Amino acid sequence: MLYYSTNKQTLRADFKEATIKGQAPDKGLYFPESIPQLPAGFIENIDLFSKEEIAFTAIQPFVGDTIPTEVLKKIVAETINFDFPLVQITDDIYSLELFHGPTLAFKDVGARFMSRCLGYFVQDINKQVTVLVATSGDTGGAVASGFYGVEGVNVVILYPSGKVSSVQELQLTTLGKNITAIEIDGNFDDCQQLVKQAFADEKLNEELFLTSANSINVARWLPQQFYYFYAFQQWTDKKNPPVICVPSGNFGNICAGMVAYLQGLPVKHFVAAVNANDSVYKYLQTGTYQSQQAVATLSNAMDVGNPSNFIRMMELFKHEYPAVKNAVSSFSITDAETKATLKDTFNRNSYLLDPHGAVAFAGLEKYLKQHPSDKGIILETAHPVKFYDVVEPVIEQPVERPASILGILNKKKESVRMNPEYQSFKEYLLS
Repeated sequence: MLYYSTNKQTLRADFKEATIKGQAPDKGLYFPESIPQLPAGFIENIDLFSKEEIAFTAIQPFVGDTIPTEVLKKIVAETINFDFPLVQITDDIYSLELFHGPTLAFKDVGARFMSRCLGYFVQDINKQVTVLVATSGDTGGAVASGFYGVEGVNVVILYPSGKVSSVQELQLTTLGKNITAIEIDGNFDDCQQLVKQAFADEKLNEELFLTSANSINVARWLPQQFYYFYAFQQWTDKKNPPVICVPSGNFGNICAGMVAYLQGLPVKHFVAAVNANDSVYKYLQTGTYQSQQAVATLSNAMDVGNPSNFIRMMELFKHEYPAVKNAVSSFSITDAETKATLKDTFNRNSYLLDPHGAVAFAGLEKYLKQHPSDKGIILETAHPVKFYDVVEPVIEQPVERPASILGILNKKKESVRMNPEYQSFKEYLLS
């Protein structure tokens, strides 16, 4: 499998080169030349396969011969060694819980897969690798955990000051060792822009070996398709595939789901649930895309005004608006609706959502009102405890603290405070 740049000005790269570079030299995102089809009989017999077999089958064509089969199988097994249960909430809505990994967030899968792939690829490189990552919340903690202690790799995480939850901030600022957190006085788009500028800076790249751990990196983006296979494996009515609603910020997760769908996984329809950062929602209403300044909401990991992976969604459907609109709908959910959904679902159904899951639930409810014969799945992307400062006042009781969270609550954060000025950031990297 070869990858081209979405800006179409760069030579093709294999999975190894695309993973190591992160972003294409022409500033585009790497995208697979083709979407492979699943093996004959795979879907019909999906109940017979283990989680490891499903993940290996889905990802191997994208990796090609850049990683030996046995090594890739080991990477996959280590990536998904926790549960992905499908839990019924109402008669028509189920939750695929993606928060049972080490940092209690769906980003654990992509971060663990990429860290292991990169660790394999850099074995023969006699240069320290610096991984740059911008986070609006969960990416930072997952990347920090996935890369912690990996030999030959330093990780620099940029996050917007005051715009991630207290638990998220502790997860990315308390590890130390090869993990550095930079607290930016700005929003997520400012953080993402600094990372993109660093990759585009030829002189900086001569000095440092840079790569990215955001979902712009194919090794972070593509393994997210595993979720959708696990959802369908647990779906009992195989003849009537589910509608899948994804809380969407940078749009990497839902784009990975679309890759699974185009490979041959049955999905009736996708719903992109967004908060007030609704540039893709507006595109689906009008056919015109316009980025916007990110605004802060209760579902902070989705506070992205210019989603990087929107271009991949367009590539998947050949930039044809009718094809995109046929595959995915979108709903924009306010903070007031998020709180009301969180409270109502807890009181009526004894199911506690996190703010992002609440956005997805509200979005799927709106879609199902328009399509009452359908049933659907939300992706519950984080444990509610990661947002206890939002959730507890709504449900008026404490959220249970898992052991992994209790261990960091009393730790002191260590971060480098910085303005969103590229020159300052560059000088820090070089120092």
